[in-house]
Amino acid sequence: MERAMLGVSLPDRIRNVEIRRRTRVTDIAQRVAKLKWQWAGHIVWRKDGHWGPKVLEWQPRTGKRSVGRPPTR
Repeated sequence: MERAMLGVSLPDRIRNVEIRRRTRVTDIAQRVAKLKWQWAGHIVWRKDGHWGPKVLEWQPRTGKRSVGRPPTR
């Protein structure tokens, strides 16, 4: 879409970085990743028993698994 806005086609061999600089449009993947991390930071500060702090402080089990059925969580 940005190439169409500028009238640039693929054979012109202009990189996407240059096109984004010209159109001043942010990359949607970068924007989504930034918003995701902002939301995660917002959730971490909750203290009412939600999963945020539990996920950050979780430590995986080390060593070999025991024989038999896995423990319930």
